[in-house]
Amino acid sequence: MRRTGGGNEVDGDRFDVAIIGGGINGVAIARECARAGRRTLLVEQLDFAAGTTSRSTRIIHGGLRYLEHGDLAQVRESLRERQRLEQERPHLVQPLEFLLALDGKSHRSALAIRAGLWLYRSLGGAQRMNTGHSEEQALERWLDAGRKFSVFSFEDAQCEFPERLVAEWLTEMTAAGGTARNHTQVLAVEVRDRRAVALRLRDLLSRKEERVEVTWIINATGPWADQICQGSGISTGQPMVGGVRGSHIVLPRFAGAPAAAVYTEAVDGRPIFVIPWNDQILVGTTEVPDTDDPAKVQPSDDEIDYLWRSFQELIPRAPVARNDVHYAFAGVRPLPFSPNKKPLAVTRRHFLHDHAQDGARGMISVIGGKLTTAASLARECAATIGVQVAEPVVKGVVSEDEMRVDLERSAALVAGKGDISLASARAMVEWYGSKALAIAEMARGRVELQAPLCSHSDHIVAEAVYALDQECAVTLADVLLRRVPVALGACWSEQCSRDAAGRIAAATGWDGDRVARELESFAIESEAFLRRRFS
Repeated sequence: MRRTGGGNEVDGDRFDVAIIGGGINGVAIARECARAGRRTLLVEQLDFAAGTTSRSTRIIHGGLRYLEHGDLAQVRESLRERQRLEQERPHLVQPLEFLLALDGKSHRSALAIRAGLWLYRSLGGAQRMNTGHSEEQALERWLDAGRKFSVFSFEDAQCEFPERLVAEWLTEMTAAGGTARNHTQVLAVEVRDRRAVALRLRDLLSRKEERVEVTWIINATGPWADQICQGSGISTGQPMVGGVRGSHIVLPRFAGAPAAAVYTEAVDGRPIFVIPWNDQILVGTTEVPDTDDPAKVQPSDDEIDYLWRSFQELIPRAPVARNDVHYAFAGVRPLPFSPNKKPLAVTRRHFLHDHAQDGARGMISVIGGKLTTAASLARECAATIGVQVAEPVVKGVVSEDEMRVDLERSAALVAGKGDISLASARAMVEWYGSKALAIAEMARGRVELQAPLCSHSDHIVAEAVYALDQECAVTLADVLLRRVPVALGACWSEQCSRDAAGRIAAATGWDGDRVARELESFAIESEAFLRRRFS
């Protein structure tokens, strides 16, 4: 059971940098520090990407609506980082056409929108998508015929599975010598002579307590940032984070649905997205102040109804009913504490809070941030603690036609190396890129590794074994919800869970007791994450 790149035991060790929180920001920071040669520890109380990262809208965007607030710097940074991610991780971050659909009741004028889109495209550089009229026509066939809509096209990008992006950055961090510990709770930050000097930890699987000494501590726990400080007696005067709950619903994909994402206004005029995702349709998000435990966040009945009504008003003829909702999920965005502002008006910029002013020198809390800018946040944070990281060069991105050719060529190679179906090879290349070849070679000649995880999936058991061996996965939930996230698909059922657990057991040697424990834990975690029962 591999949990770390540097051994399970850390009690009594000393690290240059300890990062608390294994979401996309924490993993990105740990990766930069480890690759710069710093002795780095990454600690996560749940599993990597199990919090806000896996509960996002799963888009990599420049923030078109930030233009309305005049935040050009945020838009430039986001567009630059979007381009870098498309270039560096083309199998995970891909261009997606967006259609801005507004009816006659919108307070936004067509002239202002055209000007904003021109500026957005100019800031984003050259476009590579052929944004013709086919998707606009596909959407217009479904829109409410009783309302006059204006539809505008622009390009952004999607990361269907940010969990996979986190897994890749995590393996790069451990390959560089970093130590990663999930399912490990921070009991307290120790402060001596007004300096943060150590962490006290508890392994939540073994219940063992440990202590490590550190030079720098980065609190990248997102919505838990204030809890870390409160539990360690570090007073910040006022909260750093103002939690805002964002909920989503997932609907079945229907024949003729647009392949483009739709950016529109909900029933109350707020912006929402309707996005093709994982062979389903993702609708979100809401913005509701939430100060409860982020680990127990759930979408409310009102939010589910709000999202459904917004979808139905936009596309009333879609052959989908409310009881067809596959599931709903919610996460808490760790926005900066802004008690006098509405959630929509709170900046999406990130901030680094230096706790020297709070009597804890050597500790920094990360406030805010988003998927798109995690890498630039990491470089900024590393530089703040004296770790110099070179700014990556943005090169030309690969065209869509080139990507399709590369996918098919790579899939054919992977299928041959692993003696697996072309469909399974293609699915692996889409999630692992060049790493798919190593997984395929591991599966060659081993029938138990070539087996599908469930009868509906092209993904195979070898991917689960790779996750357990190389990607710090420990539990069945770590594997099926995040490293090989097949349990987010439309097909998933209790039978799928049993099939996957049994097939993983056959490949790893899990006994019957272990399988039963894993299935029970998976069911509890899955139910807490994906709400499937509705009033």
